[in-house]
This record gives sequence, C-alpha cells and structure tokens, in this order.
Amino acid sequence: MAKLKLQRIELVAPLSQRKKIIEYLQRRGVVELTDRADEGLQKMDTAGSVAQFENARGIALAAQSVLHDYVPAKKGMFASFAGKHVWKTDDFGLQVKKIDDYLRVCRDINARRAAITQAKAGVVRATMQIDQLQAWQAFDLPLDFEGTASTTAFIGTVPGLYKSDLLAEQLGAPAEVEVLYAAAEQSNVFVLCHKANEAEVYAALRERGFAALSGGNLSPAEQSAQYTGAIAAYTAEIEQSEAAIRGYADFMQNIEFLLDYFDMRAQKYEALQSLAMTQNVFIAEGYIPEKYAAQITAELEQKYTIAIEITEPDAEDDVPVLLQNNAFVAPVESVTAMYALPAKDDIDPNPVMAFFYYFFFGLMLSDAGYGLLLVLGCGFALWKLNLTRRMRNNMKMFLYCGISTIFWGAMFGSWFGDIIPVIFTQFLHRPAPQLAIWMDPVANTMKLLLVCFGLGIVHLFAGVGANFYKLWKAGQKFDALCESIPVYLTILGVAPIAAGILTTVPAYLSNYGKYFALAGVVLIVLTAGRANKGIIKKLSGGLGLNGLYGIIAGYLGDIISYSRLLALGLCTGIIAGVVNMLGALPSNPALKAVLLAVVFVLGHALNMAINVLGAYVHTNRLQFVEMFGKFYSGGGRAYEPFKMKTKYITFKEDLLND
Repeated sequence: MAKLKLQRIELVAPLSQRKKIIEYLQRRGVVELTDRADEGLQKMDTAGSVAQFENARGIALAAQSVLHDYVPAKKGMFASFAGKHVWKTDDFGLQVKKIDDYLRVCRDINARRAAITQAKAGVVRATMQIDQLQAWQAFDLPLDFEGTASTTAFIGTVPGLYKSDLLAEQLGAPAEVEVLYAAAEQSNVFVLCHKANEAEVYAALRERGFAALSGGNLSPAEQSAQYTGAIAAYTAEIEQSEAAIRGYADFMQNIEFLLDYFDMRAQKYEALQSLAMTQNVFIAEGYIPEKYAAQITAELEQKYTIAIEITEPDAEDDVPVLLQNNAFVAPVESVTAMYALPAKDDIDPNPVMAFFYYFFFGLMLSDAGYGLLLVLGCGFALWKLNLTRRMRNNMKMFLYCGISTIFWGAMFGSWFGDIIPVIFTQFLHRPAPQLAIWMDPVANTMKLLLVCFGLGIVHLFAGVGANFYKLWKAGQKFDALCESIPVYLTILGVAPIAAGILTTVPAYLSNYGKYFALAGVVLIVLTAGRANKGIIKKLSGGLGLNGLYGIIAGYLGDIISYSRLLALGLCTGIIAGVVNMLGALPSNPALKAVLLAVVFVLGHALNMAINVLGAYVHTNRLQFVEMFGKFYSGGGRAYEPFKMKTKYITFKEDLLND
C-alpha cells in the first residue's frame, strides 16, 4: 500500500435533497468537495446561516469558559490522550433535539457570569465610596445640607492643611468654620455664615480652591452604612450566582456537544456554497478514494434520487494525495507530511523510509533502558487510552523507535548508562559484568564511525533505488539506469579506498574498488550530460555540477553527515555515565545509595528527554536532506474530505476516522 488511487465523483440530485445528501457526505467523510465553477449555474449564499451558527457557538464557548473557571475539570496525567467521545448516529439525533434546552442553560451560565461581574464592580464602587466617606465621619448632618432660612452652609474641600480659626480669619467675613479633617493634601471643611455674607465668604473660599462636596440627604455615617449593606447584597448575589454555576458542573459534556454540533452545521453550510444549482437540481463534484466509490455510490442511490458518475481524473486535475500503509509504515507518514506530501509523479517515500527511520533513531538514542521506557509508555497509551488515529500512529512510531533503541542499547551494553556495572562495583563489590553484545562504542569509536558511514551508504542507495523505481515505472528506463548504476559503482568503489585511510581494509576489496570506481566515473562522465546537445556539452555536463563533480562532492558530504549517528549515540551514553558517576561520589554506602537514587531519576529523565528530542530531529534530517534528495520532490496537496471536523465527538459509522 502507498498512495491510494482517487477518482472524480460528480453527483446530480433534486435541489430539495441537497441538505440531506450533504449531511450524508459529511457523516461518511470520504468525499473531498471541489468548487463547481460554471457561469450558467447559481450558487447558494449561506453566509447568514453560517454567521448564526457561529453566534450560537460563541454562546456555548463563553459558557464553557465560565465552567472552566468555576468548575475546573479533574484531569489525570493521561487526560490529553483521552480521545473523542464516540457517538452512535441515533444517539446523536436524540441529543440534537435538546439543542434549544442546552442553549438556554448556556445563556443562563453566561448571565450568571455577567451578574457576578456587575456585582463585583458594585462592590468596588461601594468600597471606594466608603473610603471617601471615612474623612467625613465626624460630620453628623446630611451632606446636602445648604443652611437655614437665614444662613448658608458650604461643605467641601480646600487644598492644603488648615485649622478652623486660621481659615475663619482668612474668609474676611463672620462665619462659623469647622475643619472636619486636615492633611497636607487637603482639608475637609464645614462653613456656616449669614446669608448677607454668603457672596463674600464664597468668593474667599473659591480663592483658596474650594470644591463643593456632592452628597445625598444622609449623613456620612448613614451613607457608609448604606454602602456596607450594598456590599453585603452584592456579595450574596455573587455567592448565589457562583453556586448556580457550580450546579452545572455536569453540563460540560453537553457544552462540548454544542460546540461540535454548531461547528458541523457551519461546515455543512459552507460546503453548500460549493454546489452549483439550477431551479430544480444541484451538482456536486469532488474526489473519492477508489476503494470507497462503489460503496458510497450504492448507498446514495439507495437512499436518494440521484445520478452519480465516477471517472478518472484528467492529467491537469489537481488531484489530492491520500496515503495508506501498513501498521509498520503508517506511523512515519506524519514525518513525511512535515516535509511535503508526494507530488503527482512521486512515489510514497514512507515504505522506503520507515525501517531506516526506526533503525537510525535507536542508534542515536542507543540506551536500552531509555528504549524500554519508551516501549512501556507508548505500549500503555496504545493499550489503555482512547487515542485518535493520528495520535495512535505517533505512539506506534515511538514504540518502534523504542524497540530499536533497546536493540542498539543491548548491542552497546548501555542500560541507563553503566548503572549495572556501578551497582556491581560500588555496592556489591564484585567485578562488573560484560553487557555489550557487540561492542563498547566508546572503546571502538573508529569502528563504529565506519559502521555509521556504511549504514549511510545503504540509506543513500535505498534512495537511489527508489529513484530507479520511480523512473522505470514512468517509462524512463534508460534514465533509470543512468541515474543509479554509475552512482552504485562509484560509491562502492570509493568506499573501501576511503575506509583504508581510517582502518585496515583487505587488499582485494581495495583492488576491486578501483575497478568499480573507474567504471562508475566513466559512466557518469558519459551519461550525466546526456540531455545536452553536442559531444563537448555532453562531456562538460558529465564533468560539471550535475555530473562527476556534483555527484562526488554531494555524496561525500551526505555520507559524512551520517557521523551524527555516532555523535548522538556516544552523547547519550557518556552523559548517562556522568549521571551515574555523580550519584556514586559519596564514600558512605547509605548516603551513596540515597544520592544515586535521586540523581539517577532526575539525571536520566533529563538526559532521556534531551536525547529523544535530538534523535527525533536528526533522524528527520537524515531522511529529509540526505535520502529525500535522491528521489523525492514533494509538493502534493493533502486529501481533505468533507467530514465532521470535531474536537470532542466522533461517530462509529465514519469510514475514515481522524
């Protein structure tokens, strides 16, 4: 399996059935709808309906936010892997009938939140009023007191620090002055004078920056008591509303249902805009996997009055890409998608890449203890958790990477670094066992480096072989031979000669290598410029960037890149060894055991996290840069079927689950 074959599908049906047919296609989730462009046909404007669904979804989303604030969900450490709630279509239909009731609850939750917000604002305002009245508590008249029949009263503030007698002297007319509160910034004053002196006293106060106080018909003490009562009422309202919101603690799943429901409705009406219509019928077009075409056609024809035509795409059609591989290969599809999906003429690189991906990841991490943790963690998640298809594939990928890591760790004798030898020598006082099945990488660095280069050559040859297959399948058989055979001969010939610089190579390999290299070089010079016209241009092309020079320089750089396999593999083991050494530093056995336990957990957790990330990044790089460059161009468009794109729910009847 690799790229699934997609076919064009065209549906013509009565206009009255368009919504039901679109709902069916959305539920099945296997047809990618395309916009039918035809000037002679009409389009349906669904923007208003989509806006209504978005508005309703906004109400539900606001209610969800309120519940998250007041009724935090109790989540375990694996809650994020819980997956979607699975619904049967019949149960979903029953829930749809309760939509209006659910929306009423959401509006009530939002109204309660608004009431809480207003009440809290009221508490703030009342508290500020009480604070402002504190300086007037000695005044026992109403704050709006203006005097008697023969007197005028002034109540307010003047900037600066005043005493009663000093202010009275400065007024220039007889008046009773009482400074109720005095501070460096301002003084609160009460001034009472005869009406005959009102203008003179007021003018003197204004000269000193007097500002009249606006107050009610109650005294400051009475107003403070009133505001205190208001705070109590606001607080009670807040508590009542919060209790009501907490009473909806079990409503969260219904809100999630609403969010997905209105999402699906909006998606449906957006899809309706892609349809072309006349007064009586509508036309829908798109792509469907060949494996589902017969089933979908039969079901549609059985349920609706409809005409369906399945055809092969034209050469100029923008056909999307849908990959389907076995359980071993499918987990790395997401890695390829990060780079680019296959173009129309590309082969699926995942079957070629999968083994090397797991193999190189394990070699870079190269600690059996870390691999065991990966296997156990991913295995538990796959066994116990309700994961989406995409998340399951990610878990499978790291499960296979963990198995590879166990293999390489066992080959190198690394189980959480050298913790087993440390236990034997430091605690059991016995000679350390020999754990490496193959070799100690630190003691045999040069040998492992050559192995890494050899693995790199195999990896590159797989890419060249994939290119051979791609060209041969396309009918370019001569090009397939010219792009692969010379490269194989040249690299196989140069490899033993280059290896002889670093280690001893049997003479017969070097001798055969010379002949292989010579044959490969000749073939490259003769064939690399074959597209050029004229002997001179063909030969210069065979020697240039696309010929001998480019191939030798390019492959040399590519092969050297595989030294990262050695570097990251050594890094994991060396850091793990340092962690164990630090934990075993104390001479006291009890203290050594305690310290080693603490350092072991923290140090190895950090080392594993860093090196898993490093292995992931550099394994990706070896695929993207070194291998894909030999045969893969990418640039394909992902197959995006019209389906129920939901966050919280899914359906048992779906043919393709996300």
